[in-house]
Amino acid sequence: MSRGELLARVDGLRAGRTPFVLATVVRAERPTSAKPGDCALVLPDGTIDGFVGGACAESTVRLEGLRLLQSGESGLLRITPSAGGDDAPVEGVRTVGNPCLSGGTLEVFLEAMVPPALVVVFGDAPVARALVRVGQAVDYDVRAGVDPETPIAADTAAVVVASHGRHEPAVLSAALRAKVPYIALVASRKRSAGVRAELAALGIAADELARIHAPAGLDIGARSAPEIALSVFADIVACRPRTTAPGPDSSLRTAPDRGELAGRGSAGPAGSDEAAHRGSGAGGGEAAPAVRGPTTLEIAIDPVCGMEVAVTPAGISARHDGQGYWFCGTGCRQAFLDDPARFRG
Repeated sequence: MSRGELLARVDGLRAGRTPFVLATVVRAERPTSAKPGDCALVLPDGTIDGFVGGACAESTVRLEGLRLLQSGESGLLRITPSAGGDDAPVEGVRTVGNPCLSGGTLEVFLEAMVPPALVVVFGDAPVARALVRVGQAVDYDVRAGVDPETPIAADTAAVVVASHGRHEPAVLSAALRAKVPYIALVASRKRSAGVRAELAALGIAADELARIHAPAGLDIGARSAPEIALSVFADIVACRPRTTAPGPDSSLRTAPDRGELAGRGSAGPAGSDEAAHRGSGAGGGEAAPAVRGPTTLEIAIDPVCGMEVAVTPAGISARHDGQGYWFCGTGCRQAFLDDPARFRG
């Protein structure tokens, strides 16, 4: 895949709201097969499109790329035949010792491209219109609608109903069925209780009803429609996952020695709806689910070299005696298959 083709693929991924990591080689110390300027895409399923080095380097780029994809951050990755010793951690650089490399060193910039959180606003009242404006101001992907039959996208992070009595149970029910992480209803406390009663009559379980933030928004003393919208987005931000990239203490990492591998497997008041928010809190569930993020990353240990590898469909793996094993490259896989007993501790 040429660089032009790869960048064209980037446009398609962005249009489709698919998260990915753009990995670009920025420095290479010979001997390496990759050269500065070589680049690849790391997709959520572990697939790598493009070229950033041989199988072992690619395995490290896959794992570190998926880690950054979870945090939504970017960083510089340094892959060397060994790490640690007298090397001091460098801020902003994650150094990984890969004993399977041919002897050279690669520095790869990993740029996480995560689509903005998708927020669906149902309604056309002043608060609904304010929600769209505030959401766009914080760079969220906000989509407004008034049709209760509109399907909810699978990656929707939040649904906020601000329709002032129009189709509220239908839209809230659909959001619950779609497992949307954050669901809110802009309404007074009295109306919120009434809508919950309607949903309960429809057979919605109590634990599901508790997921609905009603009245919507944090208690910030909001009075106007824009202030109410601000309180809602503040709540959405407060409920999102607080994942972070690897910290300074993990900037240097080498493969564990053979002994360390033992036992490690592969694998509001009454009144108008707007007035109700002048002193209301979130009101809904006690612990609302966090805004949806990437799938949890599963990591295995290569039984041959001891490297951490990502467990993905695109990874290099083998089965032996009914157990799955994952490898940094084909060389380690073949060594294991030639003599499994040697590497099973």
